[in-house]
Amino acid sequence: MKFKVGCELNYEVSNDSTFILNICAVENEYQQVIDANLQIKPDRDLEEYIAPHTENSYLRLVIPKGKLEVSYQATVNLKHSVDNPDEISERLPSDIPLDIIHYLYPSRYCQSDRLMKLSQDEFGNCQPGYARVQAVCDWIYDKVTYISGSTDSHTSAYDTVTERAGVCRDFAHLGIAFCRALSIPARFVSAYAWQLQPPDFHACFEAYLGDKWYLFDPTRLAPREGLVRIGTGKDAADTAFATVFGAVQLNNMQVYIDCLDDKSLKTKDMAIANT
Repeated sequence: MKFKVGCELNYEVSNDSTFILNICAVENEYQQVIDANLQIKPDRDLEEYIAPHTENSYLRLVIPKGKLEVSYQATVNLKHSVDNPDEISERLPSDIPLDIIHYLYPSRYCQSDRLMKLSQDEFGNCQPGYARVQAVCDWIYDKVTYISGSTDSHTSAYDTVTERAGVCRDFAHLGIAFCRALSIPARFVSAYAWQLQPPDFHACFEAYLGDKWYLFDPTRLAPREGLVRIGTGKDAADTAFATVFGAVQLNNMQVYIDCLDDKSLKTKDMAIANT
């Protein structure tokens, strides 16, 4: 499927500040970026870094006091396919590639070491492989209530499983923590999400099964075939759409995604957040 994605960010900058942006669709085996356009006002020198293994695109800007306007658009070909999920198996830790193995470790927001017993109690008897990760997603969807604004940037997977409420990043962190506790490598994914209401940057996760990463979204708020990856990492700390060093106020944010393949499916939704 082909999608048009983009965002617009408007900031008030109180003093010289450094921005690290992570808003660009990645180029990988699941998606191809056909064209992309990035506009920065005021015009400033821009540094770009493509992270190895994840393909995340980090943009660094140094902005003086005043206003900053960022506009990004891209056209992306997306391919999601899960053939014969019952045949997709887990790999033993002794057989997981070494460049993947760190996705088994606990991280700041995904304390898998604190969820070992619960994970075994709930999922230890599930069919290993894709079906077990799907069971994790089903459990989260059934047991955790999605409540906008119910958590903050300090909320962890352990908090979520205790409070049984959260938003998309909390659902993703809990899925990752459960998977890691089951010795399944898992990582956080930020994305543009088709049909998400209200439109916004979305969070889901990937689990490493067989010899590739598979995408899962326990919120069920958007179809998986309409999730355009922006970044991946150990947890949300690696994939924030903007990390700012300085005194800055986000005044306006717009996020949108269009499906371009079929006029009957085509939609354009825009979210506006005034802060």
